[in-house]
Amino acid sequence: MKAELSKDGNTIVVTIPMNFRRRGGRTTIVAPEGMEMPKTPRDDSLVKLLVKAHRWLRLIESGNFASIKDLAEHERIDGSYVARVLRLTLLAPDIKEAILDDKHPDMLTVRELAKPFPVLWEEQRVMWGMASVPFQDV
Repeated sequence: MKAELSKDGNTIVVTIPMNFRRRGGRTTIVAPEGMEMPKTPRDDSLVKLLVKAHRWLRLIESGNFASIKDLAEHERIDGSYVARVLRLTLLAPDIKEAILDDKHPDMLTVRELAKPFPVLWEEQRVMWGMASVPFQDV
């Protein structure tokens, strides 16, 4: 942050470096490292999507629906959308927990999760910057 006097000498101009990031359809301000910002309201869109994925998986596994196509027809939505949402059940448990606790990285958005992602949990962690720190014996 820096402050300086305007050219006419009547105004103090304060410059604060920041970035803007879209998350859950909302734009949030990302402050520079070391600068505290008030906590933004929780974005429940990822939580809702994760819950939906597990609900749909239970419906298929319990035999209520024979296939993704049957479930999609019942829900009156596109089968490819159902398949993309069901992939979220393959997320690493700690990534799901981070989403539920609202402690996931800003890059982990609904749009990001709609893209193909690795099935291997460690590769998911690396992809979204949540790689675990290997244990080091001291």
